[in-house]
Amino acid sequence: MTSSATRNGGTLPDADVIASASRSMAIAREALVDVEAQVASGALGGALAEAVRLIRDRAGRLIVTGVGKSGHIARKLAATFASTGTPAYYLHPTEATHGDLGMVDPSDVVLALSWSGETSELAQTIHYTKRFAVPLISITADAHSTLARESTVALVLPRVREACPHNLAPTTSTLLQLALGDAIAVALIDVRGFSAAEFKIYHPGGRLGARLLSVAELMRRAPDLPLARPGTAMAEAIGIISAYTYGAVGIVDQDERLVGVITDGDLRRHMAPDLLERTVEDVMTRNPVCVSPDMLAGEALKILEARQIGALFVVAEGKPVGMLRTVDLLRAGVA
Repeated sequence: MTSSATRNGGTLPDADVIASASRSMAIAREALVDVEAQVASGALGGALAEAVRLIRDRAGRLIVTGVGKSGHIARKLAATFASTGTPAYYLHPTEATHGDLGMVDPSDVVLALSWSGETSELAQTIHYTKRFAVPLISITADAHSTLARESTVALVLPRVREACPHNLAPTTSTLLQLALGDAIAVALIDVRGFSAAEFKIYHPGGRLGARLLSVAELMRRAPDLPLARPGTAMAEAIGIISAYTYGAVGIVDQDERLVGVITDGDLRRHMAPDLLERTVEDVMTRNPVCVSPDMLAGEALKILEARQIGALFVVAEGKPVGMLRTVDLLRAGVA
């Protein structure tokens, strides 16, 4: 049996390592199931809905705060809120007591994370919210704690066992804080109708930014498109396919509307001695799958992958305005 080295120089069988990891995940899963049930049917769900309304209706920003492991979760949540349409930033409780409380406006909302609810570093921030009537939302595990009692809305999580074998290192608890905070952020997306187009504004970089590009930004545009009219001989249509790099030719009627497409696959399916003498109507696929210029690149990629094709015509008001190839999406970093 293979073994994994431990920090003190000993070894631990891989099977034991895997079993330990599985136990951790099982503890986390059970805790999440419990919280989900409380959100769906208990007081936690009512408090969450109240918190969402409070954040939505305030004119200012959402200030997320916490120290230690809760502080790390708070930083992540602030980033999630800010990137999904809820202006937010992280406020370090210690820095808050040395002047950063001046960044908190009465129009803001404070979201404070503390598992015990008695984190001493949060005391001044709590006092500030009470003094200047700044709404305070808390995520804690103690309904009777100072933080919960002083909150406008207290989101009280169940006390759970940490995945740490000593029940000490914040593991399950931080997971629940993160899950509940993310749930609030997603609920705000739904409540505000935050669109994918708006999402793109805050995520211009990386693969996510590429997937949020529109088809119009990546397509090959007219007039450089492989097109033919009804009645065109297949010999000529094959020549058009060969002259371009799309592996297809579109058939357009007298009104320039796309009525069919012939792809390399269509040629293989209709291969016969008289193929070159036939016309495009005999071979083309009618009512072909197309995409619109304003469709997101990520959605177009799903269509290309599902259909197992390399290119699609981009159509506006029934007329081809471009072509989108899988290779164009790959080059842009969409996939």
